[in-house]
This record gives sequence, structure tokens and C-alpha cells, in this order.
Amino acid sequence: MTDGVWVIGGGVIGSLFAAHLSRVAEVTLLCRRPEHAAAVAENGIRISGRADFVGRPEASIDPAGLADAGLVIVATKANDVEAAAAQLEGSLGAGTVMTVQNGLGAEQVVRSHGAWPQLSAVTFMSGTKLADDHVEYVLDTPTWLAPYEDARFDVAESTAALIVESGLKAEAMPDLEPARWSKLIFNATVNGVAALTGLPHDHHFAELERPTDLGHLVRGLMEEGTRIAGAAGISLREDPWEMNVLATQRGSRHYPSMLEDVEARRPTEVDFITGALVRAAERLGVGAPLLTAVYRLVKGREASYL
Repeated sequence: MTDGVWVIGGGVIGSLFAAHLSRVAEVTLLCRRPEHAAAVAENGIRISGRADFVGRPEASIDPAGLADAGLVIVATKANDVEAAAAQLEGSLGAGTVMTVQNGLGAEQVVRSHGAWPQLSAVTFMSGTKLADDHVEYVLDTPTWLAPYEDARFDVAESTAALIVESGLKAEAMPDLEPARWSKLIFNATVNGVAALTGLPHDHHFAELERPTDLGHLVRGLMEEGTRIAGAAGISLREDPWEMNVLATQRGSRHYPSMLEDVEARRPTEVDFITGALVRAAERLGVGAPLLTAVYRLVKGREASYL
């Protein structure tokens, strides 16, 4: 790619992308807060944990006047995609936009703001934001990406290659839906259960020995999600339960984003994640009592502080 890269959203995922990609491309991180942009401009982004370096992206709060971008990675939370896409109107030329949100619907939101070529992506990498300019890289797992609508597959391949060159893991595929739904079911379960229990994603989520073990609920939720995917004609790329077990065996104590949101008394992404599965179940006539209960309980948790 000859043009630069913009990363919109300076949370964990956006910071990981911006820091790594700054080693192989001209990168600008678009932040929401001026003090965040100032910290990154002055100090770079320190990555610790699975990697150890300081990335040096540029930082700004406004894309107006920036050098053209060949690639824009929208790494905001699902709730903030609308505002991110609105920022691009009148600022982005013919660059490709890659959405990398939890849940469903980000691509349609971006499309309503412009006719840019788009890539759809889901990522399994994770971390902990320790400061505006410091992220601990926890799970060094891949980003899966594919063309959206009429975007070319070779653009997805070149984007994946750039991400891999930066030191992250990525894989391009012709169709994202089997991977997207695997992540959706995993996320809907792990995020929802973490938000309600206060537990990080750890060994509790895979334990099945005692009747009271949390793994029974987790597996039941994932089985419901798998039935919904089957009714939608989706053949999952990965088994969500196996993904859960493998993640808990890595020994890390990952704090899912929805747990971080409820602890900070912020709106969660539950409508885009668990809510998306519940709506699909209703549309397809599939029973989903556990997912529905978790969805309503998380909405109740939000109502307690919003």
C-alpha cells in the first residue's frame, strides 16, 4: 500500500493495530480525546506482554487535512461506528475501509456514509489498556478479514499481508460469515457472562465437574448460538466451546470489553452481540431462552446505572 493507514479508535484493538502497523506503514491514530492524541504524539504507544516495543504512529482527533489513506481501520466499539463513519465523509478519498467490530451490522452503517470499498473483519487478539499510551498485549490470536459486497479479494489479501508484516496475525478469506458467527457466539456468551458475574474470562468458564460450575451455563449458551447459526445456514469455522476452552487454558485473565463497560458504568455492546443472536433466533424460529435471559439481564445491569 502506497498511501497511509488511519486507525479510528484508540482502545485496545485500535492501539494494537496502530502501534504494530506504524512499524511498516505511515499510520495516524484518530482519537476521540485531545489529551489521548497528545499522549500518543509525545510518547508513542508502548506495547508490552506478547510483544515489547514502542510504536510511533501520528495521532489526531480529526481526519480533515490528513494525508490520504489507502486503508482505514474502524476499531471503535460497535456503538461508535456511526460517528466514526461520519468522520470519513468528505475526508476519505478512494481508500478501503475495514470494520473490525464485535457483533453484526458495522458494514451497513459505514456503507450509509460512503461508497468506499470495504473489508469485513473480526479479531481475536485482545489486551488491557494500561494508559492512553500503553497497552498490554494479552492474546496474540488472529484477525480474519474478507471482502464486503463488491470489494476485491486481492485487497483483503494485501491488507492481511500488511498486518502480518507488522507482527500481528491475520488471514484473508473469501467469506467471513463462518468466522464471524463463530466469534459472535463466543463473544455473546463470554462477554455477557463476564458482565453479569464480574469474572474475567478464566478457568471458571470451562469448568464442568460440579453441578454449580459456570461451564455448564457457558456451554448451554454456546449450544444455543450454534443452533441459531445452523438455522441461518451458517457452517461455523470454529467450535465456540472449543475456542472457549483453549482461551481459558492459555492462563491469561482476559477482561472482556463488556465487563470493563459495566465496571466503568458505560453503555455496553450487548445489543450488537447477544442482542443480534436473540433477534436472529426470533426471526428464524429457534428457541434461545438462555441467550435471551443473558441479554435481558445485561440490559437490566445497564439500566441500574445509566
